[in-house]
Amino acid sequence: MNNFTAQQKDNCRYIKTPTGYLMVLRQGDDVIANIENLAKSEKIPSASFTGIGFASDVTFGFYDFNAKKFDPKTFNKVEMGSLTGSIAWNDQGPSIHVHGVATDDKFNAYGGHILSLRVGTGSMEIYINVNDQKLERKVEQPLNANVLQLNCQK
Repeated sequence: MNNFTAQQKDNCRYIKTPTGYLMVLRQGDDVIANIENLAKSEKIPSASFTGIGFASDVTFGFYDFNAKKFDPKTFNKVEMGSLTGSIAWNDQGPSIHVHGVATDDKFNAYGGHILSLRVGTGSMEIYINVNDQKLERKVEQPLNANVLQLNCQK
């Protein structure tokens, strides 16, 4: 039986699994930053991920194609009923693309592209399924959108 102290629990954010990683984040953790750090430290070529858990705050962004930027809206004290995304790379490092659905205490649902996400009370579980091929994202014009690039070989 493992007896972990609170400090040991705080230091362990992920474990290796047969298909990738299981990440368990705690209150106050920045979800996107933790996924970026995992991608860098474990040299993940690309991956998809799913997750669930509590959020102290989540900022969704709806992309305005005319203005070529996200229109953000933040929700506090919500439960992430669904979190899904991908890890690829660009010139700056890991490029995380994540969408989700959050519900409030009245069961109203909000969703879309996630710009930022911080864990609330409890935890957030994220399952990362690693791919063996490195994938990249590049900004494509005229929309100024960051698009996943496929290297299709025929």
